[in-house]
Amino acid sequence: MLSKNKAKLIMALKKKKVREEEGLFVIEGDKLVKEFLIAKIPLKMLIAKPEFLRSLTPEMRRLTDDIDEVNSDELRHISTLKNPQNSLALVKIKEKIQDTNKILRGLTAALDSVQDPGNLGTIIRAAAWFGIKNIVCSHNCADIYNPKVIQASMGAVLYVDVYYSDLKILLGLACEKMIPVFGTMLEGESIYDHKLGNNGIIILGNESKGISAELVPFITDKIMIPGSGRSKPGIDSLNVGMAASVVFSEFLRKSVMLKE
Repeated sequence: MLSKNKAKLIMALKKKKVREEEGLFVIEGDKLVKEFLIAKIPLKMLIAKPEFLRSLTPEMRRLTDDIDEVNSDELRHISTLKNPQNSLALVKIKEKIQDTNKILRGLTAALDSVQDPGNLGTIIRAAAWFGIKNIVCSHNCADIYNPKVIQASMGAVLYVDVYYSDLKILLGLACEKMIPVFGTMLEGESIYDHKLGNNGIIILGNESKGISAELVPFITDKIMIPGSGRSKPGIDSLNVGMAASVVFSEFLRKSVMLKE
């Protein structure tokens, strides 16, 4: 049975302030919890139904500091999901130090004011799939440890390093080093026609406002995703999560072509 204090802590971790104070975040769902354990990420606390606990290997149990067996009602009470599965866990937030030189050597996504947690999680998942290892977010982006971001990323947070920084400083350094800065803009050249490389920074803007005016001067290459050319009521652009997937995919495709 889960104690009231533990339940209170888990529910409080839905707030960013509490996550920062406690240095903990929540992961939920059988697949996600096991992915963390398979990656040998220690769990500070595991709250799960008996059937999930029985499926753990001895090594997985050793990675868990505290295990609480609960029933469906107890799990439903603390869950952030509409349909809770069999497990929920608390993980320690690992401090990350941004290595700007490393970030500028490869292909990096820079997110400007992406505020929807679902969108951020989707972008992280797309980055992991298409081989982008670093994402730099402006300070007003959604918090990576928001439960909705973690859920939408489906474990991709294990494979992509996400940082929060002043994008003007990062983009300024990129320009000094003659590193291309790609901006997704409606007036850009079709991404299918534009020359893409395997290094640079890809800026993705806010859901409704796009890329901030203060960042536009740093853009060296304006790119866009062309549609069918037929206007459709209510559809004037792609969701930023969808756009990220298309853009990352095309960068990977052309990168592979360069190697052939």
